[in-house]
Amino acid sequence: MIYITGDTHGDFSRFKDPKLRKLGKNDALIICGDFGFIWDGSPNEAKLLKKIGKLRYNVLFVEGSHENYDLLEKYDVSEWNGGKTRLISGKLRQLMRGQVYEIAEKTVFAFGGGRSDDSADLDEGRNWWRREIPSDDEFKAGTENLEKAGYKVDFVVTYEPPARMQEFLVGSDGKNHINVYFSEIFEKLDFKGWFFGKLHLNKTVPPKYYAVYDGIVPADTTKIKKKKLPKEKKEK
Repeated sequence: MIYITGDTHGDFSRFKDPKLRKLGKNDALIICGDFGFIWDGSPNEAKLLKKIGKLRYNVLFVEGSHENYDLLEKYDVSEWNGGKTRLISGKLRQLMRGQVYEIAEKTVFAFGGGRSDDSADLDEGRNWWRREIPSDDEFKAGTENLEKAGYKVDFVVTYEPPARMQEFLVGSDGKNHINVYFSEIFEKLDFKGWFFGKLHLNKTVPPKYYAVYDGIVPADTTKIKKKKLPKEKKEK
């Protein structure tokens, strides 16, 4: 079983949600960006990372637009369940950009990173990192790994939404090349559910899009009514 949630921002209380008692050792909670427990490198932070890693289920996250990339990139990259990850502690891992994994008998395409809307007010290397923006190599890896998977996965987990969801939920302001890339993937991809965390909303958009924030969604058991969405606007 897979559960999915949004920003945790270093708040351990999310892991106390009664829903998570259903998860066993082969199950997972996936966080859609802004994990926030790798931020200041303090002893207290190290204790929390160890505590999360000792939970009985896998805790997996993609990066958001507010992560300490200097600290995150100190962890070694290794292979896990079909894709590249960084092992943080015990059963706690980062799912890396553009990778496809087998998790709880489901296939998951993960792609973290995004653009901070408030970057002009932040200080690089202190509370903002340029590496929040995916690189061309990471976009290429995502495309290549989806091609290997035959453009078919069970779930997609990202921080940024596809462009069509950005426009539908909050308007076109703030749309960027990451959103457009995801929309290009959407045109080819066969998937059951797409989950994204940046918009700070808990909202289901039928038939298979999920904006997640502080709620926890059972990815593989959610049933929703189908409803037509407005056609996506073509890029000029």
